[in-house]
Amino acid sequence: MVAAHRAVLPLRFLLVVLFGVLVLFQTLSLPGQFAHMAREDPELAYLRWPATGVAVFWVLCVQVVIVSTWKLLTLVKTDRIFSEDSLVWVDAIVWAIAAGGVVLVGVLGYVGFNADDPGLPLLLFLLTVGVTVVGLLVVVLRALLRQASALRADLDSVI
Repeated sequence: MVAAHRAVLPLRFLLVVLFGVLVLFQTLSLPGQFAHMAREDPELAYLRWPATGVAVFWVLCVQVVIVSTWKLLTLVKTDRIFSEDSLVWVDAIVWAIAAGGVVLVGVLGYVGFNADDPGLPLLLFLLTVGVTVVGLLVVVLRALLRQASALRADLDSVI
């Protein structure tokens, strides 16, 4: 557990950096990029706002995961990770991954039916499979956390 406590501070620092970069992407880079694309290719300019909305939503999903991870790190630091409080934050991670995945499937469907080249649909399919695997892995880890929490509660009641 000492190694976990040593990892909390650097991980929190990196989470702050990542969150800050994502805010920049959300507010400046993504809207600017899609505006530039609309000017460069007027035939696809109608996709500017839907693409911006989807990209900003995906960044928001990642930000939910970051905040939830921060809260879980707080529970690790205070040695309360094996409590019901942690399941709320793991559920938030699961729901953020699920929401992002559902939107990704929608984008895959749209692009798949409208693409001339199979490269982008295949890339989106690969991302969809990856997000699904990560989501299911978090669900399994949530079940393990629930079991460990129950065992910890039983052990605490015995002692």
